[in-house]
Amino acid sequence: MRIDATAKVTAVRAGVALAALVTSPVLLLAGAQVRGHYVRWLYRDGAPPPVDKENGRVGVHYLVLTSTVVRWLCVPSQALAARFRRG
Repeated sequence: MRIDATAKVTAVRAGVALAALVTSPVLLLAGAQVRGHYVRWLYRDGAPPPVDKENGRVGVHYLVLTSTVVRWLCVPSQALAARFRRG
């Protein structure tokens, strides 16, 4: 979507926050694993970049990765995963 279309970007950000709240039980328990797989899938070889500055476009994936709500819901499972890694 074009960066110029601020109404669309705002609507997508609100939709991402709403979707994160709906899936909050999953994100609280397995957010670190889900987010890790999502980031690896997003940055795989041959995938389009989440932000295309030359054309003034931003992907929905970028808005999901930078969402504060998603990040906060993934914190408990990330802390738990880090504790298991340390032993």
